[in-house]
Amino acid sequence: MRRRTFLELSAGVGAAAAVTWSTPARAASRRPDVIVEPGTAVQAVVDAAPAGATTPYVIGFRPGIYSGQVIVPADRTFLEFRGLGRAPGDVVIADDRANGTLKPDGTPWGTSGSASVTLNGADFRAGNLTFANLFDEAAHPEIANRQAVAVLTRADRLAFDRVRFLANQDTLYVNSTAAGVIARTYFRDCYVEGDVDFIFGRATAVFDHCRIHSLDRGSSPNGYVTAPSTDLANPHGLLFERCRLTSDAPAGTVFLGRPWHPSNDPNAIGQTIIRDSWIGAHIGATAWSDFGTWPWRDARLAEYRNYGPGAIVSADRPQLTPAEAATTRIPDFLGDWSPHCA
Repeated sequence: MRRRTFLELSAGVGAAAAVTWSTPARAASRRPDVIVEPGTAVQAVVDAAPAGATTPYVIGFRPGIYSGQVIVPADRTFLEFRGLGRAPGDVVIADDRANGTLKPDGTPWGTSGSASVTLNGADFRAGNLTFANLFDEAAHPEIANRQAVAVLTRADRLAFDRVRFLANQDTLYVNSTAAGVIARTYFRDCYVEGDVDFIFGRATAVFDHCRIHSLDRGSSPNGYVTAPSTDLANPHGLLFERCRLTSDAPAGTVFLGRPWHPSNDPNAIGQTIIRDSWIGAHIGATAWSDFGTWPWRDARLAEYRNYGPGAIVSADRPQLTPAEAATTRIPDFLGDWSPHCA
């Protein structure tokens, strides 16, 4: 994909420019503890935040682009990134490395290492801003491994409110610290854009009133929205409720997802549930795909009461029963945690 320009980042990319948020911006509950300007090294600000916090420490970002990789350590708890612009596109936190980009020592960064922002601290929050990975695939034909993560989550109780996530392959990596460890993330009124497996991982991740936009790669298939790797012991994987799945890609060229088994882990029985959502025509009659030798029918993939031109009910589109649907709502996935933006 071509490199995004500043105007595209601030105003939206392609169909993203037409995003309208389903609820107004919620009032901030706390004034920023520190306010930063474009050009500030965000990592230095994160490192200066108090360790082991039990109440929010808010970093306010004035409008502009903040470049450079950011890693929030595990001991930086209750950290909050808050965009101070009028819209999420006014503040952009971005980097531009891919899986195959080489480190100074000559070895590749890998998928996890490619992340523009990595979140290891529990109870992180973000609102009214954009996270992006600006890796330019077209400019680097020599790089075969093009996974380029915008955000990697590993901690529990992470909440995102009116946040955009922009990249191509592997945009949003929702993970945990280890297989079998449950980590919950909540996305409200967010926008996620990508093409191949662009929402993936083993975390419990809830998307509430979000827009999920598949890019047109100009290929067939054009991509896969999700690649869950939910551990068998976890009954809650990826949930999309009251979302809009959109695309500029031709009809029937994008899959809802495929089951990812990291390192061929047989216990990674991925779960994606899409319910009460609008689905565009880019999703075809067969909505799920095998992942190598791993068949999609052995994973936990289902829909419920979706609508729109891509919402087809058939033998290749498993549906929840009413009884199953009654126990797969947002509170069921989040358990004893009620996010700040819920």
